[in-house]
Amino acid sequence: MLKTAELAAASGTHVQMNYLDALMQAQLEEMARDERVVLMGEDIAAYGGGKLIEQFGANRIWNMPISEASFTGMGIGAAINGLRPIVDLTISSLIYLAMDQIINQASKLRYMTGGQVTIPLVIRSCMYSKGGWAAQHADRPYPLFMNVPGLKIISPTSAADIKGLMKSAIRDDDPVLVFEDTGLWSDKGDVPTDPDRLVPIGKADVKREGRDVTVIAIAGAMRPTMQAVDALAGEGISVEVIDPRTLKPLDHAAFKTSVAKTGRLVIVENAHRICNVGSEIAAVMAEEAFDLLKRPIQRLSAGDVHVPFSPALEKHIYPTKEDVIAAVRRIL
Repeated sequence: MLKTAELAAASGTHVQMNYLDALMQAQLEEMARDERVVLMGEDIAAYGGGKLIEQFGANRIWNMPISEASFTGMGIGAAINGLRPIVDLTISSLIYLAMDQIINQASKLRYMTGGQVTIPLVIRSCMYSKGGWAAQHADRPYPLFMNVPGLKIISPTSAADIKGLMKSAIRDDDPVLVFEDTGLWSDKGDVPTDPDRLVPIGKADVKREGRDVTVIAIAGAMRPTMQAVDALAGEGISVEVIDPRTLKPLDHAAFKTSVAKTGRLVIVENAHRICNVGSEIAAVMAEEAFDLLKRPIQRLSAGDVHVPFSPALEKHIYPTKEDVIAAVRRIL
């Protein structure tokens, strides 16, 4: 991972960086920019934070005991008292252990105090969709938090976007949940070197333009989606691909603009099917843009089943390249 000074010295305005390094670079730059930014969590060095510890030391990097409820509550208290904490819960399934703190405290205190209290808090966690992590370590729990007022949720799919959105999250005065898919950690891309380049929360991005079908892909579902789109392009089928980047608030205007052009919509994600992101997008499209649709909306997701430990079983519960291709063909 490059340090801020090294980035500034790099030629051009962009540098090649993978997703995880870009996320770490965002934290490094924001900690250098604002001394109120602190980082606390479990196994920070083991999950890419070694350079942060090396640069900022124990005064601002706090390795915490395995007690998610306690140090998430500590982060909320620190935010109330003037710091801008990043709470790293490592694995997303561990967020369940801090739900009272996140839902009853972080999301509500600004409302309950009439705006007298702000909670500039970032909660970061990573989702494992493959690798045999089993049922208690492999959930995609972001849909649960979409139902909670007062929270913002991001889950972008590119290195440039995670850097820009992470910086926006750290500067935001409301609690922001960051769900990153570990399947994207190694993906490289051109990342801006400008330390003040932000990606706005609440704005989707068109990753590929097309004319026949719109596909909205969430988090780790982007990879099989792009593989499917490449294959379909060889058949002359033009697919527009959108990354919501922010899951709350969703950029419904961007979705409608795309569907107005294509008339067809497929939504792909790895969360369970019931009450997921696809459900919300489909509901709003049906309510507000039904006249734009030429064919029924297609939703691809994990089934209503816990993630198995067996890799042979696990690989079958998430949407694949072939599933996306079949969904697109169904509505052409």
